[in-house]
Amino acid sequence: MYGILSFMRKYWLMLVSTFLLVALLIFFGLFYFLSQLKAVSSEENMKIIIVEVEPNTACKELANMLEKKGLIRNSFVFNLYAIYTGMDTRIQPGEYELNTAMSAKEILKKLVSGEIIYYSFTIPEGYTVEQIAELLEKEVRSDKERFLELCKQGDFDFDFLVKDTDMKYVLEGYLFPDTYKIAGHTTEEEIIEMMLKRFELEMEVLDFEQKAKELGLSVHQAVTIASMIEREALVDSDRPIISSVIHNRLKINMPLQIDATVLYALGEHKEVVLYKDLEVESPYNTYKVNSLPPGPIASPGTASLHAAVNPANTDYLYYVLKPDGSHAFSRTYSEHLANVSKYL
Repeated sequence: MYGILSFMRKYWLMLVSTFLLVALLIFFGLFYFLSQLKAVSSEENMKIIIVEVEPNTACKELANMLEKKGLIRNSFVFNLYAIYTGMDTRIQPGEYELNTAMSAKEILKKLVSGEIIYYSFTIPEGYTVEQIAELLEKEVRSDKERFLELCKQGDFDFDFLVKDTDMKYVLEGYLFPDTYKIAGHTTEEEIIEMMLKRFELEMEVLDFEQKAKELGLSVHQAVTIASMIEREALVDSDRPIISSVIHNRLKINMPLQIDATVLYALGEHKEVVLYKDLEVESPYNTYKVNSLPPGPIASPGTASLHAAVNPANTDYLYYVLKPDGSHAFSRTYSEHLANVSKYL
């Protein structure tokens, strides 16, 4: 009897000891697990790190990246916690601004919420496709060559686009100048689509197609005129008058002789257009081609688009730039020469 009691005592002692050991291991394991979810640094020593999460990135792969960047203490614990909470399959792609003072829980919560970084960029009025491509490369790290290739021969479904082999870029003039906001992973195609939709909206607001039709113009021709106005006018009040000069010349089959088209043909910006520049062989050279160029030469803003289909009622055929940025307009060539002598 004593032997049985002694055995039972030893058995229960061993069982309790095992239980306490297991409980101790669980306690320290849980303590370690929770400690690995803590922030890497204090707020005083915080470092901000930008992380890009690609679509369909596995949580394990993401955890390894976060550990390498010094944002979490333990990738295994992070991945295990994400699986336990069910957040491993809810992480949203995009660019995130994280910091080393954030706990693993906070980081995971942000990745699931989709609080991604948005970038804004502004396209100035009168920018060409090539200038826009350079701006996007600097501002939002867009692929310049890919962007230009899409502008040259991309397939975008908008009625106002004209596929003309003589055009340098099919989308020239149709990427509306405005301020845009995009996510970090936005593709070049998506950026272009956004800008074309903004142009389409502007057409509706201005009733552009109908007004162009009343002038005997297609949308493409009217946008081409608007682009020339944009590049020529420095003062808003001059825009409808410059528009009238262009329309008046077209009516009498007179060469437009617009310097901005020559510069577009040359592919460079110059303060002064020389006589030798006027000899450049190009369908965009309106000194040699007795018609509109094959397409727009820049992105016109609202004022120039409005002026293109709402020209002033004048009989002017000439204009010359004055020192204050405005233009002097004239009806005859002799008047024009007098203005050139006066202002140049």
